[in-house]
Amino acid sequence: MPCGCTAIARPCIILPFKYFYCCLSSLKSIRPPVYSSLLQLAAKGRTLARSYQSGVKLYSTMAENNGPGAPPGGEPALELTEKQLKKAAKKDAKKAKFDKKIEAQKKGQQQATPPGDKSDKIKKTKDVLRYEILIPKGDKKDVSGPMPSGYSPNYVEAVWYDWWEKEGFFKPEYGGRKVTDPCPEGKFIICLPPPNVTGNLHLGHALTNAIEDAITRWHRMNGKMVLWNPGTDHAGIATQVVVEKKLKREQGKSRYDLGREGFIEEVWKWKNEKGDNIYNQVKRMGCSVDWDRAFFTMDNQLSRAVKECFVLLHDEGTIYRSNRLVNWSCTLKSAISDIEVDKHELSGRTFLSVPNYDNKIEFGVLVSFAYKVEGSDAEIVVATTRVETMLGDTAIAVHPQDQRYKDLVGRLCLHPFCDRKLPIIADEMVDMSFGTGAVKITPAHDHNDYECGKRHNLPFIEMINDEGYITDVAQEFKGMKRFDARKSVLAALKGRGLYRETKDHPMTVPICSRSKDIVEPLIKPQWWLNCTEMAQNAVQAVKDGSLKLIPNIHDKTWFNWLDNSRDWCISRQLWWGHRIPAYFVTFNDPSLPEGNESDGQYWVSGRSQDEALQKAAEKFKVPKEQIVLKQDEDVLDTWFSSGLLPFSIFGWPDKTDDLSSFYPNSLLETGHDILFFWVARMVFFGQKLMGRVPFPEVYLHAMVRDAHGRKMSKSLGNVIDPLDVMRGISLEGLHERLLTGNLDPKEVERAKAGQKADYPNGIPECGADAMRFALCAYTAQGRDINLDVKRVVGYRHFCNKIWNALKFSLNIFGTDFTPNATSEFTGFSTDVMERWILSRLSSAVDDCDNGFTGYNFPDVTTAIYNFWLYELCDVYLEYLKPIVYGSDEGRKLMCRNVLYTCLETGLRLLSPFMPFLTEELWQRLPRRPGETAVSICVNSYPKKGGVREEAIEEEMKLVQETVTAIRRLKQDYLPPKARPEVSLIMKDESAGKILNSYLETMITLSQINSLVLLAPDTPPPRGCAFTTIGNQCLVYMQLKGLVDAQKEINRLEETLAKKSGQRDKFVKTTEVDGYTEKVSIEFRNANQEKIDGLTAEIADLTRALEGFRAFQKETES
Repeated sequence: MPCGCTAIARPCIILPFKYFYCCLSSLKSIRPPVYSSLLQLAAKGRTLARSYQSGVKLYSTMAENNGPGAPPGGEPALELTEKQLKKAAKKDAKKAKFDKKIEAQKKGQQQATPPGDKSDKIKKTKDVLRYEILIPKGDKKDVSGPMPSGYSPNYVEAVWYDWWEKEGFFKPEYGGRKVTDPCPEGKFIICLPPPNVTGNLHLGHALTNAIEDAITRWHRMNGKMVLWNPGTDHAGIATQVVVEKKLKREQGKSRYDLGREGFIEEVWKWKNEKGDNIYNQVKRMGCSVDWDRAFFTMDNQLSRAVKECFVLLHDEGTIYRSNRLVNWSCTLKSAISDIEVDKHELSGRTFLSVPNYDNKIEFGVLVSFAYKVEGSDAEIVVATTRVETMLGDTAIAVHPQDQRYKDLVGRLCLHPFCDRKLPIIADEMVDMSFGTGAVKITPAHDHNDYECGKRHNLPFIEMINDEGYITDVAQEFKGMKRFDARKSVLAALKGRGLYRETKDHPMTVPICSRSKDIVEPLIKPQWWLNCTEMAQNAVQAVKDGSLKLIPNIHDKTWFNWLDNSRDWCISRQLWWGHRIPAYFVTFNDPSLPEGNESDGQYWVSGRSQDEALQKAAEKFKVPKEQIVLKQDEDVLDTWFSSGLLPFSIFGWPDKTDDLSSFYPNSLLETGHDILFFWVARMVFFGQKLMGRVPFPEVYLHAMVRDAHGRKMSKSLGNVIDPLDVMRGISLEGLHERLLTGNLDPKEVERAKAGQKADYPNGIPECGADAMRFALCAYTAQGRDINLDVKRVVGYRHFCNKIWNALKFSLNIFGTDFTPNATSEFTGFSTDVMERWILSRLSSAVDDCDNGFTGYNFPDVTTAIYNFWLYELCDVYLEYLKPIVYGSDEGRKLMCRNVLYTCLETGLRLLSPFMPFLTEELWQRLPRRPGETAVSICVNSYPKKGGVREEAIEEEMKLVQETVTAIRRLKQDYLPPKARPEVSLIMKDESAGKILNSYLETMITLSQINSLVLLAPDTPPPRGCAFTTIGNQCLVYMQLKGLVDAQKEINRLEETLAKKSGQRDKFVKTTEVDGYTEKVSIEFRNANQEKIDGLTAEIADLTRALEGFRAFQKETES
């Protein structure tokens, strides 16, 4: 046998607890009922914990003394006491009854389900209780059976969503209403920020969904007509990059091999295959969106709206074409938006990997070199972090007040690598204190230099082409890749004696978030949107209150950004997206002048090519037959179509019922990081095209970071799929997910190390409800949320607490209980505890209403959490136990009704955050007479204004403090089942009067044998542990006869030594030379967390040890 036992026939065998289960495997020949009971005890781990110390005595007799059912061959059987046998028989009878009930349910379900369907089963696997029901999709979940012993997210969250969707609970038309009907309670309209169709949601999306669903469900439960509109974004660059990589990986082809039409077909194919992933995640979270109105930004209707907007704004001149400086990705060969540029901060000399380069490239250094002044021996030294761009220099700038260069202004410098002369100009943009006070000007490749070049009418020389190669500005560098030219230019400067020095220099490197290439400022002919007037209107909207930013700390940022906003580059050199409805005009008559594609003179726009042709004929006054149109190859920036969503999804430009009913929306909820890229542009288009702001309020939530405060990054391994939090995942499973992305092998290994440090045992199953609740509770942390998955696990335990509370309460109600028709109570003015719990319930309702109204979600979650955990479960349910098991039937009935009100109201308070758990439990509760709601999600949310008993609440605060103090003493000094005697020496007379009226309640809640109040001058009882409650009283708990002081001291000393050794080991690790520099931040943070945890444990152990030593000394004296 695994434990080493050789026989069971010995008179007495002492079995330690850890061996007890394996020994049972050899006892299968004993009486089945007894064996079954013992096996259940071992599996559940009940009562055997005590047996670990004292041992389990197994007695046996010889085979001839065995009764009926004894094993054959005279093998010894297990014989227990009469009391143990009765207990085992009772358990077997209970199990048989349960099995019979389950079997009856199975038979009933087999008769009710269609042919081919299997019966309902509750299947218990290793860690996950599953709800396996094969019923028609959309049927209501059957909750008539017994509740499982513990909460399981997998079990609870099954089936409900399909039923909600089929019943139409999430549609504004629910209940037979038309969207155009008057709604006295009001309307609530919100659009789900469309995630990119490129992949899966991460925890940042989950935060958005959790907050928006909580708000949406709250408004729906308040009787409003509600629409939460879902959709996905075509994500031009992101999607094109993903599909291009897929083509290269699977077929070895580029998009150019397929051609534009063929490539777009591949993108649509990929979208149709992968597009449902996000919607499945949204459903799994329980989001109450109207799926019948789901949109995709490349749908025909939304594409039509994009064309309409472009044509209208182009016709009036707000959209124009110009040759200007843009952010350019040489890898993508496209302009990119500011939000697609990651700003990589460097403190000094750093080597970075760049696509299409074998070796890393040096950044973070400042190179100084000299330009010779024409006609003299003088020189001007300039400094740059991009020395290769000197090939495009067209001037040297100094400050007008800089006396060092006063005599040189207006003279010329000689370019060392080409026949070009650079004027020395005076411009106030120059910082005289930086470097030499002289600045090289490269107008075609730097944003600041671009503006300077326009001011001084300088030449704009393009020295880098679309693909990142040097143009023909200097023959010796022509055709070089830009960063190869960096080395060559530096070497050439040294060869000509013009190089001066290189030193470390902090800088920001712009990196394309899609291609990871270094962003290059290039001059390109693009389409632009003039934002001046629209930005002014958006600023005024916030100032006059027609648009409210929540929290208002974002007002200042809004004003600063929009007051200094520049025109928006709306064109992208891509194939996937909304193709720009603009056409370049040429003529087949050689006598007519030719235009230039770089400017807007020969461009017309149209909703169709026929419309554009008609415009061209009218503009140039030539017959249509002489006109040739060529549509622009470029597509519009993704944010252009996203900016139209508040009205395009409702049918604009048509005048539809949805548009008249749902515009403007009620609220926009999103992250503050896209305040300008999306929010401002929706305001632009809403005011411009619809005449009013698209929503009166914008709630901007915090950004999600990991537990260490780091930005979520795939290369760090801290990007977590919400499904992995809901369903749970092993560490190996997390590692496998890294292989499905585009990380290089080194990044994969780094990410694996980060995952191992943060999730050494993987992520346990938490469920959607716990994750949603945690995310909403986290929003109090300000601009960033440092999300620790352990906290989500904590809320999963909270779900289990609620589950057990309902299970216990249903036993109290019994099968014949019908709650009162209303929650109003009269006739129990002397029943203080009922008045207290109802008052606390009213307080929670008030806090929830105020929190939702002010978008203060942590206030709501805290109120709900405190009511359920610390007031209903910890106090009122414990208080009820002696009553419900007593004989006063009238008192029982009243308590049942109060308890029902607390449970039913508490579930409705919680429902917006935990829709699955609350639906499961609400459906199991009995109904009040006249109740019409079929689901908790369309039931009414509790209304504020209930009765408050503030005097009783104040008294109960003291009672709870006292009970908590007693419980803490018990936890520190006594085994769980001990019921000691406790004395309170009162220092405050008024506090003594209060506690004296709650003695029985405190005895029940503290689970103690007795509680005595003593006068202030009473000598302290001997042999007690004690603590204080402020300056009001001293708590003394009798230990004598309940604990072996020396044994506890020995145990605590041994544990303390072990924990101290562990902490010292971790501390020594941190003191190794080079620890901070050589060890990753992930492992340093993990080590510090372990040190902090052990330090806290040591403090608790030390406190307990000191208490036992004092107790031992007192008892010996």
